[in-house]
Amino acid sequence: MLRTMRIGAIAALAAVSLALGARAEVKIALDSPPDPQRSGTFVFASALSEHLKANGVAHRLLPVNTIGGEAERLDQTSQGLLEVNLADLGRAGQLEKQMFGFSAPYLFDSMEHLDRTLANSDLLKRVNETLTKKGVRVVSLVLVGGATGIFNTKKPITSPADLKDLRIRALDENQMKLFRAWGTNGVVITMPEVANALQTGIADGYINPPFVPFLFGHQSIVKFYTDANVSLPLRVAMVSEDWYKKLSEKDRKTFDEGIAKATAANRGWVKNSDKAALGQLEKAGVKLTSLTAEGRAKFKELSLPAYTAILSADQVKAFVDAANKNR
Repeated sequence: MLRTMRIGAIAALAAVSLALGARAEVKIALDSPPDPQRSGTFVFASALSEHLKANGVAHRLLPVNTIGGEAERLDQTSQGLLEVNLADLGRAGQLEKQMFGFSAPYLFDSMEHLDRTLANSDLLKRVNETLTKKGVRVVSLVLVGGATGIFNTKKPITSPADLKDLRIRALDENQMKLFRAWGTNGVVITMPEVANALQTGIADGYINPPFVPFLFGHQSIVKFYTDANVSLPLRVAMVSEDWYKKLSEKDRKTFDEGIAKATAANRGWVKNSDKAALGQLEKAGVKLTSLTAEGRAKFKELSLPAYTAILSADQVKAFVDAANKNR
């Protein structure tokens, strides 16, 4: 069934490509509704679109799920049927595990720290050495919000010790391992089930950026938020390597400039939306807490084993060294 769906999605995209014909439009696949207030990836895509339009580059923004879900869009990008794709970091990580290093807990202090590290290291180059052989290239890391913090229904969290006896919603087994390292328990729950889980005590909290409760209607359920700065919530802007390498020098320069402007627009959106979300949490009655330096240091210490659960020792060293050099 899944194979049939993928074939259908690819056929649909091929039909779009043929319809575009000689105009050779650059197709940009969106991963969210066109909401400039709530979607950082749409802000990124809109800024890229504006730059391409200003430079006379024919292009089209494809609404989310028009040509399939995450798996289908990744397939189409690798096959050269889709030029630009805003992808899930986890999905990209299935092609190259080093992608997970960018979302490692307590590795990057802020988005500015991440951007300095990307600019002054070969981390993206290392990732793309593998990805380009599989038909795709990462051109930017796109934030969907500010650094993730800890929401819960029970009490303020100021150190890992405060998490004892709480059950935290986990995305996958890797996050379960992280929570065990923190001294607490995780439970894998899909996002549509989280509200009920919080209300019934199946879960007591989750890790997410400040805006998430408003996105899913949890603001009256969660009672406490700790600005724990665990990791940066990232999506991946990737392109078809076959398409990218065939661009003329002039066209590649134009596209790269567009990616730089889109990334800057995304970062500006994060700053504004994060501040607004924290204010909205307070108005909703959620108690805000910040970690002390000691509390953050303890969380970071306990998180280190999670790195080696995903990456090799050499890969961990490369990420840690690059991050430390750019603090």
